[in-house]
Amino acid sequence: MRQFLIELGVGFAFVGNQVPLEVGGEDFKIDLLFYHLKLRAYVVIDLKMGAFKPEYAGKMNFYLSAVDDMLRHPDDKPSIGLILCKSKNGIVAEYALRDIAKRLGISEFKHLETLPDQLKGTLPTIEEIEAELGAPEERSRTD
Repeated sequence: MRQFLIELGVGFAFVGNQVPLEVGGEDFKIDLLFYHLKLRAYVVIDLKMGAFKPEYAGKMNFYLSAVDDMLRHPDDKPSIGLILCKSKNGIVAEYALRDIAKRLGISEFKHLETLPDQLKGTLPTIEEIEAELGAPEERSRTD
């Protein structure tokens, strides 16, 4: 750990590894958490054994938001994220990070108990779909 901190440069203070965060009743763990004394900001490091994938950017954005809300002091600067991967495709990484500040929304799918009148007769019923695919108990026996 000492060698890793030396490679990062001067000013890094080790906060912890596998730092637990509880968000919305769910548990998450930050691989490595540092605080940079000169920048006055937390540094969140996510370690990946393989190549960079675009979904890592979303996970890091989540961690940074949580750290800023839960750990950051009002005098601190916004947290900094670092994703350390075995390799990366520069174009994929650029697209994943280019507009990370875009506004996004997430919605839950609500299962409709009944179809609206204008859709009735145009979509197959659950029974018709199950008949086409085979009943769930039949599928589990053939798997």
